Amino acid sequence: MTSMEMARRLIVDDDVSAYPRDHVVVIGCGHILRGDDAVGPILIRHLWNDGVPDGVTIVDGGTAGMDVAFKMRGARHVILIDAATTGATPGTIYKIPGSEVEQLPALEGLHSHQFRWDHALAFGHWLLGDDYPQVVTVFLIEIAQTEPGTELSEPVEHAMGEVADMVRALWEQP
Repeated sequence: MTSMEMARRLIVDDDVSAYPRDHVVVIGCGHILRGDDAVGPILIRHLWNDGVPDGVTIVDGGTAGMDVAFKMRGARHVILIDAATTGATPGTIYKIPGSEVEQLPALEGLHSHQFRWDHALAFGHWLLGDDYPQVVTVFLIEIAQTEPGTELSEPVEHAMGEVADMVRALWEQP
């Protein structure tokens, strides 16, 4: 047995229980102190303040991509929110089915300082096997700036409200 196989067995086969299979997990990723990059964690705080129904767990994934992989275990649906920097107009919203990105990027040579949400999906798919979520939805919001200590820009804050509404609609689906 290789060390990776042994690690997988230790992590997955331990006695830590997974979520019930009808559970929804919403994870907001980003750096809370870097302007628009904070959109994921700030959206999570807004959802928390507005109230979260039974059967939904919200998680501030921050910048700890490895933790994101473990937070998905056993959930029916994982909804992930993060910032994007593609060069599009700030506030542009991308909705991506997890199946389109869960095999990317390759995990070879990766270390914990490079581990992002896309790595978490690939790693989680490999690690969790049958406990990997049935559905993964990724929302990315195009950002304008990442200056330390700044507030969300107006287009990103507006887009965050739209994504929050889309997330609520998704967690209400059976």
